[in-house]
Order: sequence, then C-alpha cells, then structure tokens
Amino acid sequence: MTKDEDIRATINALIAREHDLRARLAAGRIEASTENRELARTEEQLDLCWDLLRRREAAREFGRDPDNATVRPSAVVEGYLE
Repeated sequence: MTKDEDIRATINALIAREHDLRARLAAGRIEASTENRELARTEEQLDLCWDLLRRREAAREFGRDPDNATVRPSAVVEGYLE
C-alpha cells in the first residue's frame, strides 16, 4: 500500500534531483545531453507521481478506496497533452 506521504516524499526527492541536475550543468560538471536525458527521466517520474497522488485524492473525494489507485503507464500519463 502506497501512502500519500510516501508519494510526496518521492516528489520532493525528484524535485531536488531536477535542481541538482541543473546546478551540475551550470557548474560544468555534466554535459547538456546528459542533463537533458536525466531531466526527461526525472520529469516523467514526477508526472507519474503527481498523477497517482491526484487519483488517490479524487478517489477519496468520491468515497472510493485510494489504495486501489495504481501507477499508470507512462504513455497514458504523458499522452494527456496530445
């Protein structure tokens, strides 16, 4: 069972990773291609976490069990804007 607090902790860790990647690029410690690749992965994971958290909150709001919400495939979550 995933708890909201665990999801939020993961979100905070991923945000810290984004900041670290940008700082490392600015300091010349990584190449732009590496930063872009890692940033894309991090942002995808963030999207999945936010999606799960929102779906858990919606389930709770409508009287459903939030523990039934599971992580959806990246293609589903990332396809919202298409």
